[in-house]
Amino acid sequence: MRFKVIKRSKISKARLGLLETSHGVVETPCLVPVATQAAIKTLDSEEVKATKSQILIANTFHLHMRPGERTVKLAGGLHKFMNWKGPLMTDSGGFQVFSLGFAKDLGIGKILKGKPEANIKEGQQPKFLKITPEGVYFSSFVDGRKVFLGPRESIKIQESLGADIIFSFDEPTSPVADYEYTNNSLSRTNRWAKACLNSKKSDQALFGIIQGGRYKDLRVESARLTAELPFDGFGIGGEFGSDKNKMMKMLNWVIKELPDEKPRHLLGIGYLEDIPKIIKRGVDTFDCIVPTHYARRGVAFTSFGELNIQKRIFLKDRKPLDKKCSCPVCQNYTRGYISHLFRAKEITAMELLTFHNLYFFNSFVDNIRKEIGRGKF
Repeated sequence: MRFKVIKRSKISKARLGLLETSHGVVETPCLVPVATQAAIKTLDSEEVKATKSQILIANTFHLHMRPGERTVKLAGGLHKFMNWKGPLMTDSGGFQVFSLGFAKDLGIGKILKGKPEANIKEGQQPKFLKITPEGVYFSSFVDGRKVFLGPRESIKIQESLGADIIFSFDEPTSPVADYEYTNNSLSRTNRWAKACLNSKKSDQALFGIIQGGRYKDLRVESARLTAELPFDGFGIGGEFGSDKNKMMKMLNWVIKELPDEKPRHLLGIGYLEDIPKIIKRGVDTFDCIVPTHYARRGVAFTSFGELNIQKRIFLKDRKPLDKKCSCPVCQNYTRGYISHLFRAKEITAMELLTFHNLYFFNSFVDNIRKEIGRGKF
């Protein structure tokens, strides 16, 4: 992998780049759609390509559970297995330490909404998994068996999957974790980062992940320590405080400490309103389930806001989802038809809306790239 910055904004920290991999070149900044189980739900790989998607990210933990990395490797690797000819990322499985742990226990996400109702202290363990100095013991959601995942196991699995870019194994902390817990968690993540580097035998690009929760000194420490290690790029992960304004401050703290010549990936953030803000702070790539997740629930993103296309008022609407959108869905189908499909529970409805939303998000980011090129962003 090679990364080259080709233009820097003079009015923000945004930049245009080229991320070169053995499976193609990615123009950055760029949305990375989430193909959790080696698929974008409801679309085949050719359809995904037609949405202007350049690179996808698959989930190491889920693919380890099924069909298993050995099956993927025997099929020729993840690219051949899913018939995706472009670049691929795989996460490390670290996010599941949070999502299947304290997030599941407390019903919270990466950004805390409202006042915390709990305070996670050092020594506390999630109900459904066990975190140790060496790694994490999970219970399989497939058959209930115990599964251990640590830095060495994560790298071995990701090497078998064969994505172009892989991530180090980490523990994303909860937004309600106290300082002591977060500090000790960060120490684990730092040790695991070095273990990942020492374990890797492939020529895949390996990104280190920055943690530290909502605490400035820990975030800065994590960024500095990770930047000193020979990673090919950096992921910014974990929880992002109690609101998105704090998240933007954290990005400022972190990116200031990272080497300019290497790519920066923001893990799990990408609502439309977030995208211009994170790009202006110097983020190159970012993954998010929003366009696909919302599509399957009947929400279309448009140039004038969100549409809940399942509502009865759209049944007699002969307009496209967005007359400014050039995607095939907007060129060939009406709101009324798509609304009917949702109300009739036809799976084609999810396919059409998923295609539109991904195309819309990718076009949105494409326009930002053009604005950076013109010196207006």
